[in-house]
Amino acid sequence: MGEDWQESAETAQQQEHTHPVSSTGALTLGALGVVYGDIGTSPIYAFREAVRAATGDGPNTDSDILGILSLIVWSLTLIVAIKYMLIVLRADNRGEGGVLSLMALARHSAGRFSGLVVALGMVGAALFYGDAVVSPAISVLSAVEGLEVVTPAFNRWIIPIAVAILIGLFFVQKLGTAKVAKVFGPLTALWFVVLAGVGLYHIILNPTVLVALNPYYAIYFLFQHSGVAVVVFGAIFLAITGAETLYADLGHFGRKPIMLAWFILVFPALLLNYFGQGAYVLENHNSEQPLFEMMPEWGVLPFVILAMLATVIAGQAAITGAFSLTRQAIQLNLLPRLDVQHTSAEQSGQIYVPQINTFLLVGVVILVLAFGSSSALTAAYGIALSGAMVVTGLLLFFVIWKVWAKPLWLALSAMLPFFLIELAFFSSNLFKVKDGGWVTIAIAIVALILMATWRRGSRFLFEKTRKSEVPLTILTGSLAKKEMHLVDGTAVFLTGDPESAPTALLHSLKHYKVLHKSNIVLSLVTEDRPRVPESERAEIEEVNHLFTRVILKFGFMEQPNVPKALAQLRKKGLKFDIMTTSFFLSRRTLKPSANSGMPIWQDRLFIVMARNASEATAYFQIPTGRVVEIGTQVII
Repeated sequence: MGEDWQESAETAQQQEHTHPVSSTGALTLGALGVVYGDIGTSPIYAFREAVRAATGDGPNTDSDILGILSLIVWSLTLIVAIKYMLIVLRADNRGEGGVLSLMALARHSAGRFSGLVVALGMVGAALFYGDAVVSPAISVLSAVEGLEVVTPAFNRWIIPIAVAILIGLFFVQKLGTAKVAKVFGPLTALWFVVLAGVGLYHIILNPTVLVALNPYYAIYFLFQHSGVAVVVFGAIFLAITGAETLYADLGHFGRKPIMLAWFILVFPALLLNYFGQGAYVLENHNSEQPLFEMMPEWGVLPFVILAMLATVIAGQAAITGAFSLTRQAIQLNLLPRLDVQHTSAEQSGQIYVPQINTFLLVGVVILVLAFGSSSALTAAYGIALSGAMVVTGLLLFFVIWKVWAKPLWLALSAMLPFFLIELAFFSSNLFKVKDGGWVTIAIAIVALILMATWRRGSRFLFEKTRKSEVPLTILTGSLAKKEMHLVDGTAVFLTGDPESAPTALLHSLKHYKVLHKSNIVLSLVTEDRPRVPESERAEIEEVNHLFTRVILKFGFMEQPNVPKALAQLRKKGLKFDIMTTSFFLSRRTLKPSANSGMPIWQDRLFIVMARNASEATAYFQIPTGRVVEIGTQVII
């Protein structure tokens, strides 16, 4: 079966994604710091909250503890170890992962289901933004709460300390994570070693806890606690939060290092720690903070400090994931152009998006102040991630069926068991809506409305402008026959429709009455693959002796650099000298219309988004001194 999945994935890829030359060990260590921060900090609160959900304020029994442990063990095994490690990680889009990458891969072969696939991708991306706000808040706050175990005197300082750490975390984002990332891996490795060590110590003191490996205890617990089983499922889910990150960061490290890190260190350490917490609670049924209480007295403060560092790393992973997702959404035309700043000359994936950073910072601080404790925040946590897992499963079904060309019955039988389990998790998390889950739902709905508005408005705008534009071949044929005054140099006219004459060209002729000796009508296309090789970057068509039509292709993980791409085309005979070239862009002023096809509120929202988009000059990395912008007004 494993070989069958492997063969299918390789057939779908058709091209092996290559990573920078680095040892597997170094990549594995790096994966520890970036990929496993979220799921690695779940032991701080997951077991604790599951016990509270099962027993409320009443006493817990040995049967409760063993049942909860069994549920956690088998959730980690089935969802993370089997679904994500053995199946999802194989569904890469030429080496890249993540919900939008999976959407792009599935859309290419989905046929009549392509609209549904795009909708699923947008929902998955929106849910990720909801998680990106809650994840840093609950991770950091739960670790800082460990100071209460050191001394109750810290109680009134928990919130200020957590807020200060979070503000500092978001403040350093603009500096880049390259230097900080070097210590992420070793710190996270130390965290997992400590988790494993303290867990193993308590297992040795009470080895009977290992009977929870038997799934009978999980099933028996659910039957015995059918009244609260749904609530407990929502708490159990906290143990597998972060599973989506495994797939999202696939392109940074590769499947092998991620799998090695999981099976060699992360999975064993998590199991040992959860069983250790179970063994401790079996002996101390009134425990409030089992992970911190099970530490020796001399080790509590160092462990709390280590936990805070680990949660900062977990928060960092969520933030950088939101940056990467935003860049993909921009390239796939789900969001307007935003200011994407590169923070590393070596790693293209290390980026900083100021608008997203500010949004996350404000959201995280508000959540910490509003909820006040990690236990309260768990009500807001889980809905977004469990929903994202369901979306990933549905998209993966389309990949198995359409991209890997497997029979429908095989795709259904492979994904249906996971879908049912994750649907149970999602349903249980829906019970948290009134207690705080509405927060992530609200964030996801806002993100979804923005993406849907931008996608729909862009389509209507394209159709509107196309109706008023002249076909390029008619205009260029007419100009070639006329006696035009020609000036030296090259003019590049950017347009979204290579078949129509650019608006900037029409207005330039109207006002200046001249043409350059060389004119390039340039269109940029984002493809459903992460990167486009230089050999496939451009399509060049000579329309006549005055005009050349060029289509530049970029992947959804690439940042377009128009001057560099055009310069590379000199090898193909394109005459291009940046010092004698002018770029003509059309600056549109949009006006709402009752006949646009969208509600008036959506019209206005689209216009606001367009006005706040970053300048095309900066986004396409065109030298500002070589740009001529011509204004036009469009009523949409």
